[in-house]
Amino acid sequence: MLVILILLTSCQNKENTSRVAQLPYYQDALFTPVWLDKESDQLQEFHKIPEFNLVNQNGETITQNTFADKFYVADFIFTSCPGICPQMTENMTVLQEAFKTDTEVMLLSHSVTPKIDSVSVLKSYATTKGVIDSKWHIVTGDRKQIYNLGRNYYFAEQDVGLTKDEDDFLHTENFVLIDKNRHIRGIYNGLNTQAIEQLIADIHTLKLE
Repeated sequence: MLVILILLTSCQNKENTSRVAQLPYYQDALFTPVWLDKESDQLQEFHKIPEFNLVNQNGETITQNTFADKFYVADFIFTSCPGICPQMTENMTVLQEAFKTDTEVMLLSHSVTPKIDSVSVLKSYATTKGVIDSKWHIVTGDRKQIYNLGRNYYFAEQDVGLTKDEDDFLHTENFVLIDKNRHIRGIYNGLNTQAIEQLIADIHTLKLE
């Protein structure tokens, strides 16, 4: 009985926390982990997601203030995507369910075809996918701003060494984990079930820091 209890406890801990006590920080597209204490002075100048101004599926303005004192997961999709986006959105739904009652955790999906994905299109998409408006924002807005955020700040598209301009299409399966101070704390394959499980565990770990 004691052995069974230990095994059950071990499994529960594995589900709720990651393999490390603290997650690293990331500051470039190479995603080389940087291990810093949360009180480190280096974090004052460390890479952060900048201010932004976008519009969600309800026509509401979404800024960094929307995510103040929140952890969030960001990705980049488009509603007419026949390839990777449906699976990415399904896995975002898994995250939504995992943190459904947790007000500290939010989700942010950016449309990479903002001229096509109007507010009404996003609303229809969100309704079809079972999006909880208070938990998950699917946003449209200025294409240049969205692409700049995706490539130069979230580093969501990992084509290291390839130079792209704003006319090149942004398409990536990656989910990016952001902490309450707008620092990147992880990147995950949004198509991979095990990666999503790891992301859930890492969010639990982040909440314990």
